[in-house]
Amino acid sequence: MSAVVSPIREPLVTGAKTYHQITEDLISPTERTPPASWVIGFILSIITFSFGAFCLLWTVWHGIGTWDLNRTIGWGWDITNFVWWIGIGHAGTLISAILLLFRQKWRTGVNRAAEAMTIFAVMCAAIYPGIHMGRMWMAMFIFPYPNTRGPLWPNFNSPLLWDVFAISTYFTVSVLFWYAGLVPDFATIRDRATGFRKKIYNFLSFGWTGSAKHWQRWESLSLILAGIATPLVLSVHTIVSFDFATSVIPGWHTTIFPPYFVAGAIFSGFAMVLTLMLVTRKLLKLEDYITIEHVESMNKVILATGSIVGVAYLTELFISWYSGYVYEQFAFFNRALGPYWWSYFGMMFCNVLSPQFFWSKKLRRNVLFTFFMSIFINIGMWFERFVIIATTLARDYLPSSWSLYSPTWVEIGIFIGTIGLFFVLYLAFTRVAPVVAVAEIKSILKTGGDQYVGPKNAHKMHHAHDDAHAHDTH
Repeated sequence: MSAVVSPIREPLVTGAKTYHQITEDLISPTERTPPASWVIGFILSIITFSFGAFCLLWTVWHGIGTWDLNRTIGWGWDITNFVWWIGIGHAGTLISAILLLFRQKWRTGVNRAAEAMTIFAVMCAAIYPGIHMGRMWMAMFIFPYPNTRGPLWPNFNSPLLWDVFAISTYFTVSVLFWYAGLVPDFATIRDRATGFRKKIYNFLSFGWTGSAKHWQRWESLSLILAGIATPLVLSVHTIVSFDFATSVIPGWHTTIFPPYFVAGAIFSGFAMVLTLMLVTRKLLKLEDYITIEHVESMNKVILATGSIVGVAYLTELFISWYSGYVYEQFAFFNRALGPYWWSYFGMMFCNVLSPQFFWSKKLRRNVLFTFFMSIFINIGMWFERFVIIATTLARDYLPSSWSLYSPTWVEIGIFIGTIGLFFVLYLAFTRVAPVVAVAEIKSILKTGGDQYVGPKNAHKMHHAHDDAHAHDTH
């Protein structure tokens, strides 16, 4: 009888690690003095964030007139960047919740940083609607609470109000899910710490002892939160898309927006996770925990979602032509050949054509190429949001109201400031918590690590698979 031939599954934890080595590798970066590269990055992030804070204060002091908005284009960089940040915040909950429910082991190497990225991105996004109100101190009026204003309740027919509820719910569940996963790792740091640091981590770990009952409750809580978070992955960006789809403006009033926005959000979110993880992997020397297998799996998701986004773009063009509605046809003609043609073709190239390179297994496993592409994709997704907003509003029904929009230094400064805030929070996070979930890495060590194929033969089999795509015959 012939032997059964099965491909070697590349290990998700390389280096034939022991449990103690995993603890040392992942916990020690939070205990030792940060490297010079971290310090330089943190200082640069603080500087950019400070410039953004100055631009925010400038806006509050002088008013929205410091932006280049006009009666035709009432939404500019602020809503463009709001939707962009919300999209980036999508991948964390997807990686954590949906892949946990589907028992995908490759999520363990990247889920912690992705969850943190979600929270920080939503915090950056939340700045924009507040400023766009013009009077930030009036933000309390968007919440429905008992008051003396009589009929002046929030407009529940407005998708902008739906955003408030969807995003605040998403943020709350994401924080709970992220923190629940951190509790066992905080306890590990506590057990290695001394003095005041030990007291801080003892408080953060909620008295975790590692007993069987604690693990049982922790796993139950993780599954419950994953079940709650999974529909939020689909609902949040769907409701963000309603900001456009429920209007009557040609180019926005389309039913394809919800699935198209969700796919685009996952697309850009995974790209940002890759950007962060590849830098973190190099600086903290985590190549054994964030492996080429993780990179390839994420690139497959980017390829799939990028293709969906491409189909959505082509569907929009087809529907605008097939509808016979001249205003809709003009909206898309103007996107491609109007004054903002460069942003449209930048969007198409970055989001539709460039992910197709990942059909090649060699390119999917190339770290440098993946890093370059992850940045490229996020630039393309920013172009997409700009195209939807600026090009659609620039050419209205009446030629007499046509206008052009370009950002002022204040708008650019606020956007740079949000990027600075994001990296300040992320770099601070790498100092207080393990970037890779220690408990979850240990849970897959025997089935997803080198030990599964035997420590002695791990490297030999790894290279055989990588170089010759060999098969192991048993």
